[in-house]
Amino acid sequence: MNPPSHLETLLVHAGRDPVSHGGMVNTPVFRGSTILSHNLAEWESRKTPENPMASYGRFGTPTTKAFETAIAQLEGGYRAIVFPSGLSACTHSLMSMVCAGDHVLLSDSVYGPTRSFATQVLTRFGVSVEFFDPLAGAEIRHQLRPNTRVVFVESPGSATFEVQDIPTITAEAHRVDAIVMMDNTWASPLYFKPFEHGVDISIQAATKYIVGHSDALLGTATANERAWPLLQKAAHDFGQTAGPDDIYLALRGLRSMSVRLRQHWANGLALAEHLQRHPLVSQVLHPALPTDPGHALWKRDFSGACGLFAMVLQPVGQQALHAFFTHLELFGIGLSWGGYESLALPMDRPTRTARPWMHEGPLIRIHAGLESCDDLVRDMQGALDSMQRYL
Repeated sequence: MNPPSHLETLLVHAGRDPVSHGGMVNTPVFRGSTILSHNLAEWESRKTPENPMASYGRFGTPTTKAFETAIAQLEGGYRAIVFPSGLSACTHSLMSMVCAGDHVLLSDSVYGPTRSFATQVLTRFGVSVEFFDPLAGAEIRHQLRPNTRVVFVESPGSATFEVQDIPTITAEAHRVDAIVMMDNTWASPLYFKPFEHGVDISIQAATKYIVGHSDALLGTATANERAWPLLQKAAHDFGQTAGPDDIYLALRGLRSMSVRLRQHWANGLALAEHLQRHPLVSQVLHPALPTDPGHALWKRDFSGACGLFAMVLQPVGQQALHAFFTHLELFGIGLSWGGYESLALPMDRPTRTARPWMHEGPLIRIHAGLESCDDLVRDMQGALDSMQRYL
């Protein structure tokens, strides 16, 4: 069969092989550790680096391989591997590429736990860690060294949504033969194609939009041919594996991902447009807004947006902030995002070393779910208005 030319079709069919599974539409859940061989010749034939799954369940089952195949197709990479969480995909991808004496550059706006791992764990193993301005573009060349092994990007930035010039950064990084890794969770495989922009390893917190229902934790890392051997070997050496039931939920989520993301995108952008007009909102951080500083890069490189963005409030006291969250009815307070539900989360002041965080008011991260946008706007409007009595 010719490969599908549209993502919507690929999402429905990727990783599915009903003929191999008794005609079942969905790839079944294969639970198991031991894989039997019928004779010694079969046992010996399976002991090859490219076929480790045949000898032990830790290396994957048909459920695992169906999901990894689908993700690699969607990302446009060579091969993919699944991890038990998004952070696990980030940390093990980093560990797969570095050794003592190497230098790693990470975006100053990177996901907080990834930042902590780099500063608290990589440095203990003799890896030099440095952060670059997410808006650096070609200026990143001034921080690259002969021993720079990894440049880790995340666009838009976690919590603060700076858009990075990924093609320019990858071009500069490859001049010193560095591996470029990207946390691509915000855009998902649908709205940003990392390998077309020079990225070597693309990471997804599949917990978010891929699973899509807030009921499983998973991560994926997809590599090009250059990076794949090291990524695969490190994952196997560390003993990383994910449960088949969670992977089944991710395969289920893939099938409706395109439809869900269109609604998240529409709701998020409409809500962001409304919020930027409220007098208590200092700034809305959403790359798809024409007023956003990263809008031109987003429009050039991305084909869509998701439901996640943030707003910075005017400086208000704790009473006003408590009133805001107390008044919300449709937005839950909770970590993660990417499910069908709407969330609003107070964020700590972002840690920055390369570019100072200039805002004084509270930062609130918002995830627009699949509810009616009119209801979400009404709920958020009422919560903002409720703060007025405490100012």
